[in-house]
Amino acid sequence: MHKPISRRCRIGERMNKAQLISAIAEQTGLPKTHVTHVIEAQAELVASTLRDANEVTLFGIGKLKPVEKAARQGRNPLTGDPVQIPARTAVKFVVSKALKDSLN
Repeated sequence: MHKPISRRCRIGERMNKAQLISAIAEQTGLPKTHVTHVIEAQAELVASTLRDANEVTLFGIGKLKPVEKAARQGRNPLTGDPVQIPARTAVKFVVSKALKDSLN
């Protein structure tokens, strides 16, 4: 059975990679090096899946979806000159109902 997760950051603070690795290692009893390899592999797999235009479900957290953004005209905020912004692929995050419910 997993230990309960202790609070690592105060509200408004960010949890960095080292803190995440430590928290997961503490909860699961796995060595930090193993947890590091898993987190890095997950990041690579998520990126390659999104590059292939597929969505990724992070169970209990939400979904990451690639979204095509069309080219558009923008303005340089310093000079006001028009600037052409090229088309690109962005990532949209949709929070899972379970995570939303756990926050309220």
